[in-house]
Amino acid sequence: MTSIANETTVEKLSSMLVDTSLPLKLRFRILFTLKSLDSQNQQQSEKTSRIVDAISRAFADTSALLKHECAYCLGQMGNKYAIEKLIHVLNDSNEDSMVRHEAGEALGALGCFDNQNVIDALTKQSQNSRAEIAETCQIALDRLAWLRKNASNGTSSTSTDRSFPTIDPAPPLAPKTIDELKEILLDEKRSLFERYRAMFALRNIGTDEAVLAICEGFRASSALFRHEIAFVLGQLQSVCSIPALHQQLSILDENYMVRHECAETLGSIGTDECRRILETYLKDEERVVRESCEVALDISDYVNSTDFQYCNGLKLVESECC
Repeated sequence: MTSIANETTVEKLSSMLVDTSLPLKLRFRILFTLKSLDSQNQQQSEKTSRIVDAISRAFADTSALLKHECAYCLGQMGNKYAIEKLIHVLNDSNEDSMVRHEAGEALGALGCFDNQNVIDALTKQSQNSRAEIAETCQIALDRLAWLRKNASNGTSSTSTDRSFPTIDPAPPLAPKTIDELKEILLDEKRSLFERYRAMFALRNIGTDEAVLAICEGFRASSALFRHEIAFVLGQLQSVCSIPALHQQLSILDENYMVRHECAETLGSIGTDECRRILETYLKDEERVVRESCEVALDISDYVNSTDFQYCNGLKLVESECC
């Protein structure tokens, strides 16, 4: 089978993605396989729109964790065909807040600052009564405003740091000292967008001192902010962050979004200690946390394996076709 996604391959992967008889950890690998196929085919609009449709089918699932990851992938793929689907998810008052949050962040990641439907949806939901939705949408609006300003000034909006291939919800601040960035990070009087920018600047520094400074962000009052702290620590995969991540995961009344992100980050670090921590919460009362631990243990298996890539769904399709 070639690396180019043909219609049969995409359809098979899509069917596996929505197959609830398969373990969730396997469906996650399928999802990221579809995402990787989109990046291979980004010049072929028909095929990439087909992949967006394939991923979007999973929004009918009962797992908030899976749906939130689908929204994340759609934002990271940069495919404007996903806009209408993401707006629908963001505006769905019956949808889980974590999924709606991720849809809002994905709309910001797509960077369509000149799309009035996007602006209108984000503006409306920036007034949502759920803080994690409202804050996400305001940050997305701030990112789009930053992109618009840079475009009008003829300034590049692309980060020069390519160590982290993700589209971040906020651009990193210009180089400052760790102490200066930490002060901004922890300043509750500043906007979340500016504090996010300090967070990503600390991530780009990436030293143990920077990691520990990021960990202090778990003191923040915003659950959305604490969840992003855990995500950034997952990108850094530093053992220095394990105690802070364990502590946050162990707080049973912590927001489930934060605990979920702590679990997946522990999986990406992948030490024996991390595995023991994750195994403790496999039967947690919160479904999102249980499922996150299952997926995180699979990520840990991958981190400690000799497998070339996590996105190995094509191998599964090939094995079924043989």
